[in-house]
Amino acid sequence: MCGYVGFTNTVDNANVVLKKMMERIRHRGPDGEGQYIDDGIALGHRRLSIIDLDAGAQPMYNEDGSLVIVFNGEIYNYKEIREKLVSAGHTFSTNSDTEVLIHGYEEYGKDLLPKLRGMFSFVIWNKKKKELFGARDFFGIKPLYYAEMDGAFIFGSEIKSFLDHPSFKKELNETALENYLTFQYSPAEETFFNGVFRLPPAHYFIKNSEGFRRERYWEINFDADEKPELDEWVNRISDVMHDSVEAHKVSDVEVGSFLSSGVDSSYVAAIANVDKTFTVGFGTDERYNEIGWAKNFSKAIGKENTSKVITPEEYWDILPKIQYHMDEPLADPSAVALYFVCNIASEKLKVVLSGEGADEIFGGYNVYSEPGGTVYDKVPMGIRKEIGKLCSRLPARRGLNFFIRKGKTIEERFIGNAYMFSPAERKALLAVKTDAPLPQALTAPYYDRVRDKDDVTKMQYLDLHMWMAGDILLKADRMSMANSLELRVPFLDKEVMKLAEKIPTRYRVTRKEFTDEKTKYITKYAMRKAAKKDTPPQTAKTAAKKKLGFPVPIRVWLREEKYYDIVKEKFTSENSKQYFNTDVLVKLLDDHRAGVRDNSRKIWTVFSFLIWYDVFFGAESKYA
Repeated sequence: MCGYVGFTNTVDNANVVLKKMMERIRHRGPDGEGQYIDDGIALGHRRLSIIDLDAGAQPMYNEDGSLVIVFNGEIYNYKEIREKLVSAGHTFSTNSDTEVLIHGYEEYGKDLLPKLRGMFSFVIWNKKKKELFGARDFFGIKPLYYAEMDGAFIFGSEIKSFLDHPSFKKELNETALENYLTFQYSPAEETFFNGVFRLPPAHYFIKNSEGFRRERYWEINFDADEKPELDEWVNRISDVMHDSVEAHKVSDVEVGSFLSSGVDSSYVAAIANVDKTFTVGFGTDERYNEIGWAKNFSKAIGKENTSKVITPEEYWDILPKIQYHMDEPLADPSAVALYFVCNIASEKLKVVLSGEGADEIFGGYNVYSEPGGTVYDKVPMGIRKEIGKLCSRLPARRGLNFFIRKGKTIEERFIGNAYMFSPAERKALLAVKTDAPLPQALTAPYYDRVRDKDDVTKMQYLDLHMWMAGDILLKADRMSMANSLELRVPFLDKEVMKLAEKIPTRYRVTRKEFTDEKTKYITKYAMRKAAKKDTPPQTAKTAAKKKLGFPVPIRVWLREEKYYDIVKEKFTSENSKQYFNTDVLVKLLDDHRAGVRDNSRKIWTVFSFLIWYDVFFGAESKYA
């Protein structure tokens, strides 16, 4: 795991500029650094040594030095690909997966990408053609950003490294702000910095004298196989997860595992059979503290568990650092908890396994049980639409939202696991005008690709492309790398996905008739069965426990005077007045404190942006 930066070389003192950019991402690779500079390109790399510790330094070259690569990630099947390349006549000087990429590109070009199994982001410079080739992995586990400004093409693992390039213009993208207020993350390809874009997952780009072009090289294709019975799917899931976890353990250093009370991380930890697990929590309330569950589970499987109770003071004090590492504002409160569990893990090892991706792939979110989940769903949509419109015009009352939601199609109502401010609410909140599209305009291209699928599959497909990449994997990469830790996600494996694509919806989101136990498993049914099969009997109840993730008591803190005052000061600041109608913000805060309604997530969305803005645009920022 590493980080890299680069730019087409059109500046004086390119080595000095490159060095400053590399220093910005030192946290991604504290074990070493390397540079390559010629009259066409400048490439810089920071290394976290995981595979081939002695000979895996980057940038790396092919035999004649005509190709140069910088790479971030891990290729789990690199040994198999290497054997084929050796048979084809390629000569290797290291045992690294990086060298497999560069020779693989020589042999196969862009057709190398579908052959890979792993998480990756890399850029290859072709000296002879004066051409850049860059690619990002199937799910977007590893990041790749780029910008073209004043004739310079700038790229890298984190946007913050761009700040030190003389051609970079730091300007806020107000359209991204309006989108963010609805999604709680930046959902489009354009970022919060004008002119900076993220390469989408499963895409590659080519940049040369003819311009810039990018293309998709891999696609998720849900196509259920209705023939196998449930037990067959359970066995197949068990087999593919054992295979994936084993592949994700490939390393020349020790590997550990994160552990919460939920089935995803417990499943990974149980079959990985690593020696160390790591957990964090808040206080003693079991709603916010999973440490007791995790310690009992670790004891049952005979492993060492390291845990930490995060104090409110620690949580709030570290918020600016969190938003700095994110590059863009993210309003997911669990990101801070993830930072701390990465921190305690990094004190003992360099690589951890985690459970991200299981919900999106196997159908785990509770919201997936909504389609067809009630008798009311049998009422014709035309009638439900009219009832929904009527309810939307009535004063807010408990229960009305059910009819409003059921009066809309999935495409109209579901934009992902977070829906903070509606278009009308965000317009009332903002003091600036933008041309931000409606949320449905951003989700429509994804829904179009699965227009013939059932509603659950549509929701999964959308989350796999938007929520997972924009929120789940963003925080996973940034919080682990902030602690110089490599985080691996065995569920997000193309072989696992290949199987999950075939599982019928009834075995993903399950109705009562498919339940043969007292506990009603609604979501992730087949995967839960597999986890129970592979988990020690004394820990089997974990497979039935309600999903918590990294629960954070934000709603409780915001009713305490100390934290209410902190947020109110931020809401009424001069920076806030630039972008928001502050009286609307204060009312959200006051209503929450008074118990009128739970506005905690909306409050946190705005508050997170203001912290991020102070970090990157504030006059006294110590970061940017």
